Amino acid sequence: MLTLPNLSLYIHIPWCLQKCPYCDFNAHVLLENIPEEQYIKHLLNDLRLDIPLISNRKINTIFIGGGTPSLLNIKTVQCLLNGVRENLELSNNAEITIEANPKTLEIERFYGYRDAGINRISVGIQSFQEDSLKQLGRMYSTHEAKTAVKTLSSLNLRSFNLDLMHGLPNQSQENALNDLSIAISLNAPHLSWYQLMIEPCTLFSAKAPQLPNEDKLWKIFKEGHKLLTDSGYQQYEISSYSKPNYFCEHNLNYWRFGDYIGIGCGAHGKLTQLDGSIIRTSKNRHPRKFMSSNYLCKRFTVNNHSKPFEFFMNRFRLLEVIPRHEYTYYTGLSEDSIRTSIEIAIKKGFLIETTKFWKVTKKGHLFLNCMLELFLID
Repeated sequence: MLTLPNLSLYIHIPWCLQKCPYCDFNAHVLLENIPEEQYIKHLLNDLRLDIPLISNRKINTIFIGGGTPSLLNIKTVQCLLNGVRENLELSNNAEITIEANPKTLEIERFYGYRDAGINRISVGIQSFQEDSLKQLGRMYSTHEAKTAVKTLSSLNLRSFNLDLMHGLPNQSQENALNDLSIAISLNAPHLSWYQLMIEPCTLFSAKAPQLPNEDKLWKIFKEGHKLLTDSGYQQYEISSYSKPNYFCEHNLNYWRFGDYIGIGCGAHGKLTQLDGSIIRTSKNRHPRKFMSSNYLCKRFTVNNHSKPFEFFMNRFRLLEVIPRHEYTYYTGLSEDSIRTSIEIAIKKGFLIETTKFWKVTKKGHLFLNCMLELFLID
């Protein structure tokens, strides 16, 4: 019988006060008060329908994302987590994260979220520069952003994360590095530092701003990476930096091809079954449809041709080595199914292979998409 992977829970809260011009997440502008009680009821109903697929496993991490989950009042978050605990068994040391914005009203809720059982808060700072915040459509000030981080530091949480972006419209290297310097000075244990990308179906895709060219982007990344590593942060994933022992366990489970239940509008799930099959789920994206008890949008079993690409699409993002036995452990396939692809990746200098593991080279990370294409098996 197959040993099943670790299991996480993702909960999607779909509402925002406004849609940021770069955002392609499933976020809906709030036109009236959030129907909090009604939505929580449907979230828990959605959860119960997925429980037969998890084979009595414990939940190791919970992530409440959005949208803007910190628009929920404290009582609602407490009710949600109580409902989760009534339906699922959580591990004793489960990491429980909520995403938040650094608006004053939401900052005031941080203490209540901690008391409700949240032990990690991820704040979407994006930038500490007023001009950049306006260009990105963010509805808070530099002062509020710094206040949010100082508040987080006072809460004695398990951890907290700051989201920061670089490669912003007309951004200089000095301003990009200044954002990192401020985050470092505020002693953030974990930073998600990622490049702004223009995604389809966003406001920026309709009217693209002037972004730094590739040379400037490379210099920003190179100097930013040096600043972070010199300050005691370890890059453990393409866009993630952490102080020792502060890795995001929830995201690590994604990247290691673990399993997760996804509940709420537009949430996705991946659930390995005892026979080795992998079931993917996606939920209806629109709140009105979801709250009419029409939760499931799609459910399908991943075919064996797709498993290699799905596995490596996640694992290649991490800077850690990939134990070779884990490919079979997570996919149920033998190494023979990818031997040709592995050998081409090694020949191109994308990958190093030993008797026990694979490791992505610097060249492999630079040409990640090219390397992943090798694992698209017809």
